[in-house]
Amino acid sequence: MTETSTAGNGLHERFLRGLALAPERTALRVDGESLTYEALHELALRRAGALAARAGQGPHTVAVLADKGVTAYAGMLAALYAGATVVPLNPRFPAERTRSMLTAAGVGTVLADDAGRAALGATGLDLPVVDETAAAPALAAPVAVRPSDVAYVLFTSGSTGRPKGVPVAHAANRHYFQLLDERYDFGPGDVFSQYFGLNFDCAMFELFCAWGNGAALHTVPPAAHRDLAAFVTERRMTVWFSVPSSIAFAQRTGGLAPGSMPTLRWSLFAGEALLCGDAAAWQAAAPRSHVENLYGPTELTVTVTGHRWSPDTSARRAVNDVVPIGTLHPGHALLLLDGEQESDNEGELCVSGPQLMSGYLDPGDDTGRFFERYGRRWYRTGDRVRRLDDGELLYLGRLDAQVQIQGVRVELAEVDHAVRQCPGVRNAATVTRPARGGGLELVVYYTGGRVPSVALRRELSARLPEAILPKVYRHVTEFPLNANRKIDRRRLAADAASRD
Repeated sequence: MTETSTAGNGLHERFLRGLALAPERTALRVDGESLTYEALHELALRRAGALAARAGQGPHTVAVLADKGVTAYAGMLAALYAGATVVPLNPRFPAERTRSMLTAAGVGTVLADDAGRAALGATGLDLPVVDETAAAPALAAPVAVRPSDVAYVLFTSGSTGRPKGVPVAHAANRHYFQLLDERYDFGPGDVFSQYFGLNFDCAMFELFCAWGNGAALHTVPPAAHRDLAAFVTERRMTVWFSVPSSIAFAQRTGGLAPGSMPTLRWSLFAGEALLCGDAAAWQAAAPRSHVENLYGPTELTVTVTGHRWSPDTSARRAVNDVVPIGTLHPGHALLLLDGEQESDNEGELCVSGPQLMSGYLDPGDDTGRFFERYGRRWYRTGDRVRRLDDGELLYLGRLDAQVQIQGVRVELAEVDHAVRQCPGVRNAATVTRPARGGGLELVVYYTGGRVPSVALRRELSARLPEAILPKVYRHVTEFPLNANRKIDRRRLAADAASRD
């Protein structure tokens, strides 16, 4: 890193912009504590000084291993201020997983709270730790960075369950947030939710959209989900961002009545399929809000498409009741592949453009995910989409969610949709398990009222071919969620495989 690098390149400069806009306004509210932009800036400079003292000269990688709290948020900012690559990690993850991520990222220093210290100790790694007690001269100003420098590393499991490191450069973030500034009218008067875990890429949207516009960022405690509308209204929240599962949970607890969230201006959802019924219910509860469905893998810098919900047109365009994912961000190109052949209207979505990462931390993970064509580098998302004449994309499902049952190819999303149409069913998640005679069979987990299996099978027989009718139907009060509050389909599949 050099102090003579061009200004304006670093992700941390989003916070500096907010600092200039609203120095005395709230930047962060967490655990009942509020910090102004000035206070958080000064704290980050002090922590950055301690990091710089530990790291010495040259590029370095800092893990933030902490629960959501001042330590974590100031630590994220401090690592960026110090010119480091920041690696946010969840201290509640299994020790072996944490150890593998710390090792893969080449972490040299850990910024931790008490939970993070305990988590680090469980890994057996001997890494220097900086916490709130660390004393060192504060940095006079954030360290300048180059566009190609890596701002942060996030880990995504992929199909194998082994963490894959995704390094995202400052340049990719700069392009991304410039587009968001053009798309949204965020400002110092806004109050943002901070819903996602800091190890999840959508948290970057929350932090740096809020901080880049002088807005307040409020963490969403677990207890808030018991009456989400009351929490949103009490905080006078104007921007909400979460996975769609939060809508179903709010409906189940009776907290999503029409007009119950009048303060919201923007309501954004990403991370899993957004159903039309859920979008409509949220829109009714937040009638003054724009509702958007965003899509993008971590490898493409948070989100790379967006669709604004319209009660008049969105549902008519939907496939399997899934809200369209919208059009590709400006500056990007797409290809649709059917196998290795290009298709005009349907296939695996492949994207090229400035938000694309350069490659995984482990180059071996690049195999099968990137290819060169037309003088460009493309990323294979593993998602199947359909392109409409106006360029809008419809999400059809994961490639690995297309399975063969008794020789018939079937989309699990199609089965989910068919089950949701059955009287009494609220939502459905279909998984596979090995069949006794070989091959695979379908197992459905569903929420809503308990419906006799024979009634579900009879209803589905009018919608699905006999060969792909699910063999087992299991009612659950609610779906298990993973650390990012998405439906944990792996857990459902493991449960299905373990039971007769």
